[in-house]
Amino acid sequence: MALLTSRFSDGLAVDSDLVAAAESAVGQALRGLSGPPDLVCFFVCGDDPDEVSRAGRRAMSLASGATVIGCSATGVIGAGQGVEVVPSVSAWAATLDGARLTTFALDSLRAEDRFVVVGLPERRADDRVAILLADPYTFPADGFVERSDEVLGNLPLVGGLANAFQGRDAVRLFADGEVYTEGAVGVIIGGAIHVGTVVSQGCRPIGPSMTVTRVEDNLLLELAGQPALARLEEIVSALDEEDRDLVAAGLQIGIAMNEYAERHEHGDFLIRGVLGIDPDREAVAIGDVVEVGRTVRFQVRDAATADEDLYELLDTHREQFGRVDGALLFSCNGRGSAMFGTADHDTMAVSDTLGPIGVAGFFAAGEIGPVGDQNHVHGFTACLLAFSSHPSGDQLYDR
Repeated sequence: MALLTSRFSDGLAVDSDLVAAAESAVGQALRGLSGPPDLVCFFVCGDDPDEVSRAGRRAMSLASGATVIGCSATGVIGAGQGVEVVPSVSAWAATLDGARLTTFALDSLRAEDRFVVVGLPERRADDRVAILLADPYTFPADGFVERSDEVLGNLPLVGGLANAFQGRDAVRLFADGEVYTEGAVGVIIGGAIHVGTVVSQGCRPIGPSMTVTRVEDNLLLELAGQPALARLEEIVSALDEEDRDLVAAGLQIGIAMNEYAERHEHGDFLIRGVLGIDPDREAVAIGDVVEVGRTVRFQVRDAATADEDLYELLDTHREQFGRVDGALLFSCNGRGSAMFGTADHDTMAVSDTLGPIGVAGFFAAGEIGPVGDQNHVHGFTACLLAFSSHPSGDQLYDR
């Protein structure tokens, strides 16, 4: 849904001819701008990786003079709608007056018992945010993102894990004319530009917040001084039948991001999956490693909760930080029609709350975005990178 006069615009084309789709989507995005593009992002959904590559090369050639990045996906977002598992291309173009754009391509090398990531550009003091698109099969995205503060300081990362119908070896990444079959690509945005992030994890707490009092690796052994499994059983037994069904469908756990908060409520947690239980040790296995003393709270997720969470966070962002002019949207491929019955849900939520702005993105195999002051890879999440005109002009990044 491109505005005729705008600094941000998007396009979408559904066509079995992916090169033609790329031409149409990028053309729509470029025509919607009131000036020349500085940054173009595009996303290609197709079942033949060679054709995806050809479409990507064509998309990059159409945006010569701009910084361009993109990736393959199993679904794309643009023109106010989502398209899943159908050959299609979405594109997003932006005129970013005053911004500095630095593209990068990352590779990982194994050094003894760890990976070393190479290709990062040097940080600058006025860097605001980085967009990251990664191949989950060849790049250690979880480890890199979780430890990104060690090399990038407090720079927020927003983006997603690319995917392809054929999985491994079929993912394609694009950056400034080059096609990559492994690693990660992205762009650091710096300078006098106002950006913010919205990360909607779509969960609702159940039971009380509890302190981890005994743990071993990713096994919670004790919560608030009692066996973790006993605590969980106590919480589940107090739920109504509907919430018990949600627990059975996939229990989650939230790790509090601010231990100094007086209370930990909806939105205050980093969400991770509950992987299983160990009855012999009365333990609960989770998809992360936490330390003794951390606060956790069990969570459930359903379409109604995810809907409420996204709308609430978007409303709050608009109220606190003013008008949003354009945005990139990275939604989990487990959302869309699988969760909401429609692929359009997340982009419709953005337009309902933020208005008819230029928005595009893709359905990711993992979403990248900050919670609190730390970057994370998420699941079942919608991550939005929002570009705004800040009314006071004195704050250039909003979490």
